Amino acid sequence: MKKAPLAEFRGVSKGFGKKLALDNVTLTIGRGKVIGLLGPNGSGKTTMIKLMNGLIQPTKGELFIDGKTPGVYTKSIVSYLPDRTYFADWMNVKDILSMFDEFYEDFDRSKAEKMCAALNIDKEDRIKTMSKGTREKVQLILVMSRNAQLYLLDEPIAGVDPAARDYILTTIINNYNEEGTVILSTHLISDIERVLDEVVFIKEGKVVRHETVDAIKEKEGKSIDDVFRDTFRMVPFARGVNGNDR
Repeated sequence: MKKAPLAEFRGVSKGFGKKLALDNVTLTIGRGKVIGLLGPNGSGKTTMIKLMNGLIQPTKGELFIDGKTPGVYTKSIVSYLPDRTYFADWMNVKDILSMFDEFYEDFDRSKAEKMCAALNIDKEDRIKTMSKGTREKVQLILVMSRNAQLYLLDEPIAGVDPAARDYILTTIINNYNEEGTVILSTHLISDIERVLDEVVFIKEGKVVRHETVDAIKEKEGKSIDDVFRDTFRMVPFARGVNGNDR
């Protein structure tokens, strides 16, 4: 029996008051992929991720995760890394590992502890004593230690030092479920390009491109980073010779 797509948007729009964060998005996400969700600030990336995670609901259209509308089942197969820390300052790493171990049936504590050791994270360290980068590493370790089907990573390496990025990207590639898919939202395209199978470009709430990395490189003869810059290039604000705006 053929499996349903991991994620499917059918004419999905999402409004916040008068602002339309997503505008009639139709998109199908397959299995066994690492996909870059790429766009400028305010383009709708985080809104898409929150919709797939069931944190918010579409204003219009339909969204399915593994053939089901977001709910209890879909939350059990989605592993989500938000763009901000959500742990209490008093907790230490050991507390957090125990919490995930108790809450998620698919959590592999042994894998998480090995990744902590590789990144020199002491299990007795408290959240309030950690740098922003270390907190983000801990969250990423927890997310990637689940045997989930859909991994939604919102800016996973934004606050991480360059020396740790290669390890973290390798961790992502080596630890996600092979039947699953990883969706990475980031501005650091040149850092993640080598691990991507597909990219989704989103601009002003609309998906403007969804293709494999190989197809884009063959067509354009450029890196994904360069294609992204061309797609979202800003026109400089110009002034007239007398200093008047034009």
